[in-house]
Amino acid sequence: MQHATRFQMTRRKLLRRAAALATFGPLFKATERVANAQTKSINPYSAPSKLRITDVRACRIASNYDYPIIKIYTNQDVYGLGEVRDAGVEGLALVLKPHIVGQDPLRIEPLLDRIRKFANHRRTGGGYSAIDIALHDIAGKVYGVPVWRLIGSKYRDRIRIYCDTTESKDPKVYAERMKKRKEMGFTFFKMDLGTQLVSHIPGAVDYRGVATEKGLKLLCEFIQAVRDAIGWDMPLAADHFGPLELNDAIRYARAFEPYQLAWAEDMIQVGHLGQGGDAPLNWRAYKDLCDATVTPIATGESLFGLEEGFKAFIDNRAIDVVHPDPLTAGGVRETKRIADYAVMHGIRTALHFAGSPVGCMACVHVAATLKDLLALENHAVDIPWWDDLVTGVSKPIVNKGFIEVPDNVGLGVELNDDVVKQHLRVPGYFEPTPEFDKYIIDDFRRGGPYPHLNEEGKLVVDW
Repeated sequence: MQHATRFQMTRRKLLRRAAALATFGPLFKATERVANAQTKSINPYSAPSKLRITDVRACRIASNYDYPIIKIYTNQDVYGLGEVRDAGVEGLALVLKPHIVGQDPLRIEPLLDRIRKFANHRRTGGGYSAIDIALHDIAGKVYGVPVWRLIGSKYRDRIRIYCDTTESKDPKVYAERMKKRKEMGFTFFKMDLGTQLVSHIPGAVDYRGVATEKGLKLLCEFIQAVRDAIGWDMPLAADHFGPLELNDAIRYARAFEPYQLAWAEDMIQVGHLGQGGDAPLNWRAYKDLCDATVTPIATGESLFGLEEGFKAFIDNRAIDVVHPDPLTAGGVRETKRIADYAVMHGIRTALHFAGSPVGCMACVHVAATLKDLLALENHAVDIPWWDDLVTGVSKPIVNKGFIEVPDNVGLGVELNDDVVKQHLRVPGYFEPTPEFDKYIIDDFRRGGPYPHLNEEGKLVVDW
């Protein structure tokens, strides 16, 4: 009896276990499927812990502006694409090559810390920015995720685009060109209001190239014509006003108030670096301008870095819209820092961009993660072969005024070699760059043993 009882109890346990396994079987299979999916998402050509940078090369595409493209190579056939700011040169990135070769490309922030001291405003921020973009492209490919996932979460699935529009000295023609942009699907607009539009009219422009009261009224007629063409419900920004000083900018901004501009851009042309007034250093002047008008004021497309360029403007509310270009501002990671800091202070972000589809997709990835984005610029909607420079994304890239945010790995694009080679500015397509193997710019480096007195007071030559 005891033996039979033991057998029965054991049999009951076996039945219970069988029932439990039957219940949890689908769960075990689901877990197995997840594990398999995760395994497949890892780049089979990459062992992350052993990944190292082996080279940096470049090419330059000739377009509406030059597009300097870089490629960072690794020891595991994983590479990353980046782009120096439009109208810059690839050497701005290549000069940083010895600082990153041999390093782990997945240590993005430590690597960027090594080269940040060599970045500055305007095009000199382009080398750092290109490196940042290429490192994120590599990391996305290795970990099997899009770049936007590396820096945050996605707030939007598509990015609203605004673009440049060819000017005309006839307000009706200018308005008609803007209307055609609307017919293409664009829902955000920007127009240039340089004094060349009215300089042929006697008494419209003074000796400094600034519009007189007569000229300013004529410029406002251009805004009125565009408003009538696209509608008052459409956001409209303005740029390129000429050599304005602070008082000129106040006069212009107040004249623009009835037209409810989305922003007036880079108005003050003094207290900045280089041409164009897009790298201002004098936040106090912009503070005075913002306080004097209800027209929103934007600037910053040629400023680098949060601390170096934008923080004082944001802290002092000397700006209504931050307008960084990720290819100057520091790439995807730094641009997100700038925009996130701005939104905490109630300041919105628009992104400037005028480069190739490589840089464009970097901008799209960062734009997807921003809490408060107005729009992203594109300067190439009229170039017929611009889309053909890359593969990997749906075409047209700018579709009815928007760009879809890619979910494929890295930047989500690869160069179309045949098309790129048809549009090179300088000979050579990602040729070796031995001339950049040695340090060209550096901070502190002895370079080898040096003569000095040791602790015994004797002259020695060692480290």
